[in-house]
Amino acid sequence: MLSRKKSVRNSLICGLIAIATFIGIGLAASAQEAPGSAEIDYDGFMELSGEVWELRENRLLTLEVFNAMAAEPNTIILDARSRYAFDMGHIAGAVNLPFSDFTDEKLAEVIPNKDTRVLIYCNNNFTDDAEPIPLKRISLALNIPTFINLYGYGYENIYELGVLTETTHPDVDWIALEPQYEN
Repeated sequence: MLSRKKSVRNSLICGLIAIATFIGIGLAASAQEAPGSAEIDYDGFMELSGEVWELRENRLLTLEVFNAMAAEPNTIILDARSRYAFDMGHIAGAVNLPFSDFTDEKLAEVIPNKDTRVLIYCNNNFTDDAEPIPLKRISLALNIPTFINLYGYGYENIYELGVLTETTHPDVDWIALEPQYEN
């Protein structure tokens, strides 16, 4: 009788091991088949966005404060628009690194010291709504992902132009490319 109980117990254990193995194989297979890239962490981005939200709310500047900070040492104005848009016009003294080019290496070339104060602006700070600064959908303004990404790359001394103005405003030192006309 004891040997029969032992046999039943061993059969149950083998059965449970087989079931656990099949479940494990199934989970592994479904994990491999799941869409998405291991290099894309949407949940992490959302968590970072939430962390940055309150900080950003306290770092929105008037044009007067933006200009005063821009004149101080250890401060840069970063324009994250495309190279084309930057070349067509930008705030004087700004450096360009298109948002799509952000990497640890490229950011370090433009901003070698992570303690540097970084001032940002984008198309949606200007009412002109013409090349090179067409308005974007308000919820997709470049300021937001630029701020989040800079913070995520370890640059925490970020401030953002937080007002709507015109490139022709006397306090905006806008440099516009002169149109080239053919004769």
